[in-house]
Amino acid sequence: MKAQEYLELQFEKFALRVPKGLWYAGYDTWVRVEGDEAVIGVTDYFETHVGDIVYIEPAPVTSFEQDDVLATLESVKATVDITCPASGEVIAFNATLQEQPQLLNQDPYGEGWIVRLRLTDWEMDRTMLLSAEAYLKVMQDKVAKELEREREGA
Repeated sequence: MKAQEYLELQFEKFALRVPKGLWYAGYDTWVRVEGDEAVIGVTDYFETHVGDIVYIEPAPVTSFEQDDVLATLESVKATVDITCPASGEVIAFNATLQEQPQLLNQDPYGEGWIVRLRLTDWEMDRTMLLSAEAYLKVMQDKVAKELEREREGA
């Protein structure tokens, strides 16, 4: 397997990675397409923003449409719904996350994947997603706004 190439964002206390070759939703999930299947997870920004993840509950369904709730997770900061960036039939949820939800924080683009789908409408779904470069710009804006809010609150 070839080494993953990343775009990186260094912003004060933030050091975030965006792997090239994935597709991203503006709500901080990613899709790695493998033929007619896809692996889906949360981004480095997402897991950093929500803090230490302590629990994840996959939605009790066998298929998703783009923008459906994929799972709900609990972190030390909040309970958050994760939105699915692509449509498809569930092949597998990452069962390891039930015992080790911290993998979402430790390795969000690898062992911390959430679901594998058989894609059902990829050509249409892809039109709503961002390249790594475009997502990096979205993430930069989010980080800048977050830092601004922190400065105003201080």
